[in-house]
Amino acid sequence: MVAYEFYRLDPTGEYEIIGVLPERRNDSERVTQESIMNWGINFFAKDSMIKNIFFIQVTIDDHTGRISRPIPFSAIQKEIPK
Repeated sequence: MVAYEFYRLDPTGEYEIIGVLPERRNDSERVTQESIMNWGINFFAKDSMIKNIFFIQVTIDDHTGRISRPIPFSAIQKEIPK
């Protein structure tokens, strides 16, 4: 199963995971970086956090629950317009 891990940059400059959302949409044309980010903001972000969150796409094994992340794991923060 495809899922998205959402992180935020905390005031000390460290990244902190704030939540995971599974992808449930069947229409792949509806899945965009913007739609994923908006979904995460609606679930996890407070107004002060919006510019400091980002996500990575992960795969969750349906049988074991084990999460596979891209190798090498790196994340690029995307600035969200206010």
